[in-house]
Amino acid sequence: MAKVLMVVAQSGFRDEELLVPQEVLKAEKHEVKIASLARSRATGALGAVVNPDFAVHEANPDFFDAIVVVGGPGAAKLAESDDVLKLLQGAFRKNKIIAAICVAPVALARAGVLAGRRATVFRSPDGVKALRDGGAIYTAEDVTVDGKILTASGPHAAGEFGRKLAEMLKGGV
Repeated sequence: MAKVLMVVAQSGFRDEELLVPQEVLKAEKHEVKIASLARSRATGALGAVVNPDFAVHEANPDFFDAIVVVGGPGAAKLAESDDVLKLLQGAFRKNKIIAAICVAPVALARAGVLAGRRATVFRSPDGVKALRDGGAIYTAEDVTVDGKILTASGPHAAGEFGRKLAEMLKGGV
């Protein structure tokens, strides 16, 4: 099956935006690895704790079919990380599936992968502005797919986001 890398903030990722899609992917027999800015323990906004398999700078998009950026209050640091932006740009150049939920689509916009694409984000003036500044066409939908780009607007959409990602991986989008 497919190999998926989920990128979380070291502190303050949104628990269900990691755990719900991860559960959906594992149920479909996909291999899921986790990366953060460092390999040290990462903590979710609601208390989930994960031990990342990689620091983002160690991750190579060649080894994954999809890169997923998880949102939450800590995700702003991901959008400011050169390592995260380089990972997303590398995955985009290699035509991999790229996904982000909640505020994390801002990282995709800053990486330049949303230009001319339909996308959604957590409904905040800053998030919508960041998408538009990155050339995205903001949809205000819960989940938006444009080619190999998948975005979702927040924790309420985590289940649909996970199912859509599994569908994209199965269909070889």
